[in-house]
Amino acid sequence: QVQPVESGGGLVQAGGSLRLSCVVSGGTFTVYVMGWFRQTPGKERNLVAAISRHGATTYYTDSVKGRFTISRDNAQKTVYLQMNSLTPEDTAVYYCATRSGPDIQFRESDWRSWGQGTQVTVST
Repeated sequence: QVQPVESGGGLVQAGGSLRLSCVVSGGTFTVYVMGWFRQTPGKERNLVAAISRHGATTYYTDSVKGRFTISRDNAQKTVYLQMNSLTPEDTAVYYCATRSGPDIQFRESDWRSWGQGTQVTVST
């Protein structure tokens, strides 16, 4: 069974940084496209960033471009999300997800396994 486990969330002041990590157990990590989603209360989960199987292709939603960086370490079966210049609008629960297909997709239903989520809170 494939199980992503996120860590690294917390409370940070606006302008600060956090680094989220997601370790995936089970399965073969290099067959998965990896993604970070975020969700605020009452809203759907939205794709924030994604990375292809060997890191050659990345995707960022417009609101985080230039501030967030997604990376992966296939030997450690880990994907990271470096978040800089955080704003209160980045406050959300962040989820790590795996996708078995070769490309990056945006709908939740296109992603296979999900972590439990990690809370990121950015204060003013």
